[in-house]
Amino acid sequence: MPELNFKGKEFVYNHHLAVPHRPLLPDPDKSVGAARLDGNLIIHGDNLHALKSLMPMYAGKVDCVFIDPPYNTGNENWCYNDNVNSPMMQQWLSENPIGIEDGLRHDKWCAMMWPRLRLLHELLGEAGSLWVTLDDNEIHHARAMLDSIFGNQNFVATCIWRKNYAPKSSARHFSEDHDYVLVYAKDAANWTPNLLARTDAQNAVYRDTGDARGAWRPNNLAARNYYSKGSYSITCPSGRVISGPPSGSYWRVSEEKFWDMDRNGRIWWGEDGNNIPAPKIFLSEVKAGRVPQTFWDWTEVGHTQDAKKELISVLNFGNSEDVFVTPKPVRLLERIVELATTEHSIILDSFAGSGTTAYAALSANTKDGGDRKFILVECEDYADHLTAERIRRVIAGYDFQGTQREELLKKSLTFTDLKKADKLLDQIASFENLESHRFDKIEKKLKDGILLVEGIKTITDRTPGLGGSFTYCTLGEALDMDRMLTGESLPSFDDLGALLFHMATNEAKPVAGALETVAGCGYLGESATFHIWLIYQADLDFLKSREAALTLAKAKSLAEAKPDKRHLVFAPAKFVSQKLMDEAKLPVEFAPLPWALYRVERK
Repeated sequence: MPELNFKGKEFVYNHHLAVPHRPLLPDPDKSVGAARLDGNLIIHGDNLHALKSLMPMYAGKVDCVFIDPPYNTGNENWCYNDNVNSPMMQQWLSENPIGIEDGLRHDKWCAMMWPRLRLLHELLGEAGSLWVTLDDNEIHHARAMLDSIFGNQNFVATCIWRKNYAPKSSARHFSEDHDYVLVYAKDAANWTPNLLARTDAQNAVYRDTGDARGAWRPNNLAARNYYSKGSYSITCPSGRVISGPPSGSYWRVSEEKFWDMDRNGRIWWGEDGNNIPAPKIFLSEVKAGRVPQTFWDWTEVGHTQDAKKELISVLNFGNSEDVFVTPKPVRLLERIVELATTEHSIILDSFAGSGTTAYAALSANTKDGGDRKFILVECEDYADHLTAERIRRVIAGYDFQGTQREELLKKSLTFTDLKKADKLLDQIASFENLESHRFDKIEKKLKDGILLVEGIKTITDRTPGLGGSFTYCTLGEALDMDRMLTGESLPSFDDLGALLFHMATNEAKPVAGALETVAGCGYLGESATFHIWLIYQADLDFLKSREAALTLAKAKSLAEAKPDKRHLVFAPAKFVSQKLMDEAKLPVEFAPLPWALYRVERK
């Protein structure tokens, strides 16, 4: 498989492993509901560090990842800020922000994305999927990186989102009206998207004629695929003889099967019994949903102007110029949530922006009674007053003060229209005369060859809340081994325990209630191989005491308390040798703390 190379790749290839663990610090004042790390989360901080912080609790547990990273258009002024230990990468830090004239901007984008994609891959569960929105600036680099990280066999599709409803006449070459949605699965061989809900238009083609089997629609009996038994003649009830299928085609079913279907009322001959017969397809027998397609039109999933209006309506911005992020429409994220999640899924967005992913998750929960959880990460300063504030209002409900627009006339102008300008102006004037009493003003504008007449009215309304809660978090100081040794910085039992559990097992620590202790050992949880324990208090005197050591008596107590698996005990010291525990047939192993935080790899 071809491999993507970019400047700096050798420095970031395993950089995600060197990123320090930073505990998540809940902020109850900025949260909605009780602060808890196993519920909905909005995290303010660098997304690379945040993803590393999520590993102990969520490795292999996330069902759907959606990200909307910088498109790297050269106009976004994003910054490369990963502290990679390389003179070249350190130089990049001094060259921020990254603009259109930066000859290495594509390399920097790849260097920024690579470690984040590596961590997202580890966070995804085996039944999980990744969805990425991009445009032509980096789509090819993203495909190559994701093929390397996920495996090209786990590429699922590239969906086209038509994001604009009108062409841009200012375009130099082509009006770029679409973005891409890349879809990868952790294991594409065993992953399929959910079916989409059937539309009213799809159901409307089925007619109800009183048949006990319900509404139906006629299907074509002929098909182009060769069928050895598909060339017979048919005599209609009216007496008309159809000598065979149309030229170049074949009947779909054998003659025996055809007449059996007719006896069961599954053939439609037309009102006068003289039509080419058509098999009936009953609505009750078709799939409950529709297979998703790769072309997503703005009429189904929204467009960029929708997204801005949605944000303005919730946060009551003065006008669209105050929206300094580029949000995605809620309907776009609702489509992804519909395809990629169940009622109990965990959804992660590490480039959260305006929080649309959380909005879509809460919306889905209200529709089907689910309890989907969202985890958002946003590094910018607006994480609180925009990202989190939008979700606070969506949860509680909000007053909307703004303008309501109603389209009165929308017309693509042609040369013929211009020759009949008087008639067109009279039509506009009639709208003004007949409709002005319903609106504060009638607005007329011409853009990109489209004439639009809209009625505008100032309204005050209240949107009901969707309910729910979230915990707002920041990132604490990195766990520093040297400072732990001196007692300058001792993490909490929960923070250290979650980190040790993940490092020892490469699994997420189970969510626990009250701490279980046996003989002074705190129980971290059960992995595929071990019961894992930690002897620890955030107190240097305790860590130096005899109580902090693993002893033969403690080992016996652990083996008796949970006899079904081996035990791994993290502790500052031990007063019993491994040889003595083995001779006593105690399935207990010791891992020294804190100077050897390592991953135990055993077969």
